[in-house]
Amino acid sequence: MPKQVDYEERRRHIAEAVCTLIASSGMEAVSLRDVAAQAEVSMGSVQRCFRTKQDMLLFALEHISQQVGERANRRIAATSTPQAAATLLSHTLAEVALLDEGSATQARVWMAFVAQAPAGETLTAVLRETYGKLHDLVVWLIRYGQDTREVRRQLDVELEAHTLLALADGLTAHVLAGHHTSAAASAVLQRHIDQLLEQPPAED
Repeated sequence: MPKQVDYEERRRHIAEAVCTLIASSGMEAVSLRDVAAQAEVSMGSVQRCFRTKQDMLLFALEHISQQVGERANRRIAATSTPQAAATLLSHTLAEVALLDEGSATQARVWMAFVAQAPAGETLTAVLRETYGKLHDLVVWLIRYGQDTREVRRQLDVELEAHTLLALADGLTAHVLAGHHTSAAASAVLQRHIDQLLEQPPAED
């Protein structure tokens, strides 16, 4: 149905405008009027897509959550070599942490929503669901690495998945604050991942 497709495309277009405003000026810059101007659509178009500002923010969060998840899953879909589990874990977590320069806008928006979460249960529920899916993905990657004998089998997989996600989030914040460069943050992340790997036997 063409009208339905156009409607969903318009909602995504408006969500991108919301994210652009948040990244440039913070959550307080988001109003229906300013979003309409950023998206170059009428106020009526925004109001037909979203009844309230809260609905608009919720959709924008779901939109960026989907993008982060899709980026991570594309890493897995693009890798067919069974022995690449450790590399796959590194690349996927780098995607989740949004460490590359091209992800800076998404990183600012993600952190803004995380900071806003305590003020709204609905936003919190979306973030909780997103983190849950990412946690399950990291658990799968670690167990995959154990199956390929790249990752140590005696690990507490659930605990390590929680630790890696927390580390990724913390590094995102540190890069945004200028405490780390993207390269330095990636090195920190890689050092932790390396500690999970099986070490080659020492030579005599």
